[in-house]
Amino acid sequence: MNKKTDDASNSPLFRPQSKRLMDQVREVLRYYHYAKRTEEVYVKWILSFIRFHGKKHPKELGKEHIESFLSDMAMNKNYAASTQNLAMNAIVFLYKKVLQLPIADNISAARSKKPVRLPVVLSKEEVSKLLSFMQGQRGLMAKLMYAGGFRVMEVIRLRVQDIDFANSYILIRDGKGGKDRTTLLASSMVPELKQQLEKTRVLFEEDLASGQANVYLPGALAKKYPKASSSWEWQYVFPSKSLSVDPRDGAIRRHHINETGIQKGIRAAKEKAGIVKRVTSHTLRHSFATHLLASGTNIRVVQKLLGHADVKTTEIYTHVLQQDLGAVISPLEQLGNNE
Repeated sequence: MNKKTDDASNSPLFRPQSKRLMDQVREVLRYYHYAKRTEEVYVKWILSFIRFHGKKHPKELGKEHIESFLSDMAMNKNYAASTQNLAMNAIVFLYKKVLQLPIADNISAARSKKPVRLPVVLSKEEVSKLLSFMQGQRGLMAKLMYAGGFRVMEVIRLRVQDIDFANSYILIRDGKGGKDRTTLLASSMVPELKQQLEKTRVLFEEDLASGQANVYLPGALAKKYPKASSSWEWQYVFPSKSLSVDPRDGAIRRHHINETGIQKGIRAAKEKAGIVKRVTSHTLRHSFATHLLASGTNIRVVQKLLGHADVKTTEIYTHVLQQDLGAVISPLEQLGNNE
């Protein structure tokens, strides 16, 4: 007997067992091995869609209801196009994968025209000053973000086996869009990274001795390699100080540290450094890209290092380059010469 399949992925559909809709959504997301963060975002937008329409069950809603919700995001709430697309993806997932109902292919909502803002970029001197006020583990993570263009979640999810000291690169697994890529490993960071791994190894050995060595594995790897979760190479480089219960399956694991720590560390360092610009963890990634382009690195290379699907996304950094402004004289400076 043929199994019913989803026309988007051509994979057998999973029928959730939970009775409540949002529990079904989470159950199906976990079945397809979606990341925990994606689960949180999808649940948020599905709930927003339901509440927007007076808490009606999605089975009672159709194409025009989806369009009105997405249009409201653009016209009344001023969300960016990327956020609008994310909400759309969540709704499509709800209908196709959870409710297993057809959804129109010609959904036409008002598109967000929120202007693209230029990223905040620090000068090399500002980066150096910022990093000088960050020590220990947080300082190491901030250096990684600037040295290799990491997003904050990419750096905290780094695994032991992802660092290739011999070939001087770092593998970033399951980045934005679910893609893998490689980025730079600065030679100056090698001693500090190895020291961090030594500390992580001590923690891992303690977990191993107590029979609690267990780390989350992406996708179906846990079933394919049942011993991998307790192997050294799969451990997080920046592990949490304590064990915790994984909400996805109830297993006790040592997860990676929470991203709020590094974010707070960067904000505190920014204040101490006296930097008046708005600085976030992503500012280090922006600075990485801009400084590479300013030094003459080919934009296609920068695109690959950042993991951008389209070079147009990378081109935004060319608008904030300061390398040619030094030769330009303001007309105000020339007024005195004409008098």
